[in-house]
Amino acid sequence: MATFHFLQSSARFLSKPTSLPLPLPLPLPNPSLSLHFPLKRLVSFPKRPELKRLHEAAVATGSALPAVDLQNVPVQDTQKQEQSGKLVLPTNDSSDELLRIRHTCAHVMAMAVQKLYPDAKVTIGPWIDNGFYYDFDMEPLTDNDLKRIKKEMDRIIKRNLPLVREEVSRDEAQKRIMAVNEPYKIEILDSIKEDPITIYHIGNEWWDLCAGPHVETTGKINNKAFQLESVAGAYWRGDEKKPMLQRIYGTAWENEEQLKAYLHFKEEAKRRDHRRIGQDLDLFSIQEEAGGGLVFWHPKGAVIRHIIEDSWRKTHIEHGYDLLFTPHVARADLWKISGHLDFYKENMYDQMEIEDELYQLRPMNCPYHILVYKRKLHSYRDFPIRVAELGTVYRYELSGSLHGLFRVRGFTQDDAHIFCLEDQIKDEIRGVLDLTEEILLQFGFSKYEVNLSTRPEKAVGDDDIWEKATVALKDALDDKGWSYQIDEGGGAFYGPKIDLKIEDAIGRKWQCSTVQVDFNLPNRFDITYVDSNSEKRRPIMIHRAVLGSLERFFGVLIEHYAGDFPLWLAPIQARVLPVTDTQLGYCNEVVGKLKSNGIRAEVCHGERLPKLIRNAEKQKIPLMAVVGPKEVETHSVTVRSRFGGELGTMKIDEFISSIQQAIKNRTL
Repeated sequence: MATFHFLQSSARFLSKPTSLPLPLPLPLPNPSLSLHFPLKRLVSFPKRPELKRLHEAAVATGSALPAVDLQNVPVQDTQKQEQSGKLVLPTNDSSDELLRIRHTCAHVMAMAVQKLYPDAKVTIGPWIDNGFYYDFDMEPLTDNDLKRIKKEMDRIIKRNLPLVREEVSRDEAQKRIMAVNEPYKIEILDSIKEDPITIYHIGNEWWDLCAGPHVETTGKINNKAFQLESVAGAYWRGDEKKPMLQRIYGTAWENEEQLKAYLHFKEEAKRRDHRRIGQDLDLFSIQEEAGGGLVFWHPKGAVIRHIIEDSWRKTHIEHGYDLLFTPHVARADLWKISGHLDFYKENMYDQMEIEDELYQLRPMNCPYHILVYKRKLHSYRDFPIRVAELGTVYRYELSGSLHGLFRVRGFTQDDAHIFCLEDQIKDEIRGVLDLTEEILLQFGFSKYEVNLSTRPEKAVGDDDIWEKATVALKDALDDKGWSYQIDEGGGAFYGPKIDLKIEDAIGRKWQCSTVQVDFNLPNRFDITYVDSNSEKRRPIMIHRAVLGSLERFFGVLIEHYAGDFPLWLAPIQARVLPVTDTQLGYCNEVVGKLKSNGIRAEVCHGERLPKLIRNAEKQKIPLMAVVGPKEVETHSVTVRSRFGGELGTMKIDEFISSIQQAIKNRTL
């Protein structure tokens, strides 16, 4: 039997999952990208508590930070490359100077805007992962306006104006704000609980309420190392009932080389945008006639979803889970018991009245799984009990926050819950970590960032059970051999948790898997079991998701592979191309044989062969089988790989066996 020897650039093999027989291909358009993307773990929050507090306070008044980190973009540096071959861009956490540059850029930008547009009112301007932004109440801006603002910023930087910190009383701060007629600053001042109030001046010309930090002078900013990137609308305080502001985003770095590397990375991320690829490859759509944030899976996208779901179900059954299907709606009283109506109502859709009873679309699956647990009395001998569901949920999101597959209103969670005893927590968590790794490796993700979040100030459950659960999570991670960061006080109010980010082909981190111990819902729903002394006790409940949601994970997959899915995952694995329509009948026979052997194949004709090949390559079809008179006569096909070029002529059975072997070994 022949086997395929696909000729692929080494740039396609960026990582090698250790538990798979052969590496999964991770496509990149340029070999240099793979050479210069060392994979380094990110710290998920500032190391210094005071900076974390200031940063969170600023960002809380705007919209959420991006869900994906665009940090750790490598650049070449001759001296350092001689030592290690790689240089990773600094982050706000690793470089205090970079953080100060970005924060000062926000102030310089605000000063420039008010010089050019005197009627503009300022609000907030924090540093963020890749730069900075500032929100203004002003007339809509255009790209040409950004160019004007950038030039004015350059002039301010060139003047090398000092940044001076001043402490004033609350009354003095209010007096100064009233004098310059900045109403948003009054609201910000009211939200500041600590005295004295700090102000930062740029020279004697502009000032802002601010706790810092900043560079010493504007001249410390390299005007060739920052750019203004875009303008977006943002509601004040993230509230759609409040004014729409103009948010200007910028990126800033320590030197020009870092900026160039970041922009190169940004272009690569743009090339991988799942919204464009999804449209080009006809994978999915958002139909405005149906409503924003509601995903339509097209036939090709649905094929990939079926593969994901089938793999997920098979793996869960092998790991001892029972699979469930539960309703999409329930009585509103259920969500009152769970606490969702008290704490999550703003993210839930309005209730509907049916026969004088109120019903609610589900925002989560947890209460349903608890009801399944409560259907009968359980003994301690029954544990652990593991149930899992691909359950579709519905959450209200503002239209302005919707984003392709990453932020939607209806999505399917790969949800599971484990009911267990206290002394089973560690083993169950370890089992979840093993299952998570097994599933993620199947799709080419082998590098993770792991965070363990511990008890916050406000929490339910006594100290003893929190300590046991937290130690169990730590022990499970240590047993697994994964490095992790501890986020002290970052746990949910109902229990400690582990969050996992997966790293894609270009080094971005995506929030994906989560494991959470819950001391709250078992109490709310009064779930019990009978222990060895015939007494009723409360079981431990563990929430966990591996993929997060199918929609979001599919979006990550698209961007990870840039639409160049490996053979086993590609919606169309082989396209049969006739040289002329005279061979069309034989081509249909070939496709029939391929399909009967479980290979996803189709015929495409009606154009000249070179165009048929180009179209197949544009559609990222892994394999093409060209058929001319000779192939018809010899009952064969001439095989062409999207990456390996011509692979020669094969008999049909040989072609089928080679594809099946490649799919089994995941070598293409």
